[in-house]
Amino acid sequence: MRGTRKSLALTLGVATMLAVAACAPSSSGGDSAATAAGSSQEASQGGEPINVGIITSTTGPLAAYGKTFTEGFEAGLDYATDGTGEVNGRELKVTYEDDGGDTDRAVTLARDLIGQGFTILGGTASSGIALSLAEQAEQNKVLYVSGPAATDALTGINDYTFRSGRQSLQDVATAGSFADVKGQQVLVFAQDNAFGQGNLAAVEAVLGAQGAEVTSVMVPEDVTEFTPFAAQVLQAKPTMVFVAWAGATSGAMWQALDQQGVLDDITVVTGLGDASTYNAYGAASEKIDFLNHYFPGAADNAINTAMIDHVEKAGGTPDLFTPDGFTAAQMIVRAVEEAGGADDVDAMVAALEGWSFDGPKGAYTIRAEDHALIQPMFQAKLVSDGNGGWKPELVSTAAAEDVAPPQAG
Repeated sequence: MRGTRKSLALTLGVATMLAVAACAPSSSGGDSAATAAGSSQEASQGGEPINVGIITSTTGPLAAYGKTFTEGFEAGLDYATDGTGEVNGRELKVTYEDDGGDTDRAVTLARDLIGQGFTILGGTASSGIALSLAEQAEQNKVLYVSGPAATDALTGINDYTFRSGRQSLQDVATAGSFADVKGQQVLVFAQDNAFGQGNLAAVEAVLGAQGAEVTSVMVPEDVTEFTPFAAQVLQAKPTMVFVAWAGATSGAMWQALDQQGVLDDITVVTGLGDASTYNAYGAASEKIDFLNHYFPGAADNAINTAMIDHVEKAGGTPDLFTPDGFTAAQMIVRAVEEAGGADDVDAMVAALEGWSFDGPKGAYTIRAEDHALIQPMFQAKLVSDGNGGWKPELVSTAAAEDVAPPQAG
């Protein structure tokens, strides 16, 4: 992969999916390429630290997601370096910076880190911030490993940008795994804003390409009475309804769909967000099919267990974007190890392109052509936790190749 590509300009964000974070500055370090390559003697004695900058939210609207991403990153760094925090005898010194959810602030932080000699950046859940950091990576020829930002536009955006989480097109492809949509009507029920229109575009691109007839019921943002719109859905008699909704009206919206019988007669699919959303669906909880990026019980493998153990021992709770932090650390360690340091950015890029590895969700592959992160996704349902609340339960795993996004190009 060489040269900037035209990327898919679709956005989504199914349910409440975003992420990244932490704080504690450190100084930069620099070595010549020869020193970075290192001899075995230098490795045994240790060299100057390799600086990694993580730009994320410790304040602002994404701060809650930032905590889980950072916990995952620290667990991944521990795992990928066998507990040493070092690669080839050199410490990976991580500087966490708070973007506060503000794009201008994030760009300023990135420029400052690059000015200090940092050649590795990572982080952010905000799609807008991630796109701006990708631009900085290309302009300054530094490696950028994005966090949970789901925008499809990151895939294939330039040579220097990778992602450690899933993207919106993988969410939609997972939704399609709930029913045979070929020749069937898939109705998108969403708010009539950029968020909802982005969801509609993604469903048209993915499920429409599979032979589905895609229709929609788009609800104005200022509406608070959803019964007429729920009735429209029922009257359309679709095979599947894909719900994309965010904000304070979610509870009333789900209540209207339930009361109108939509959830009784039709397959209704939406994205399962982080743990804070599990109790948001009320009586409708057991009637909804959830596509899911990750929850702690979704994957059953040794790496997932190691990640959960590390996070819990540190006092944290694994959640939706914990594996994105873990995977970001794996990728950065791989890039530095194979490139013999952090000075040869092209070598770090080459080390990641086409790399297949095992992570918390299972088997991953970084597609060489556009840097899409091919990975399994999950079907889930909510069940009673016995204490008046709800918890997720795995229904099925969608194979990575079955939910791979179309190649950006």
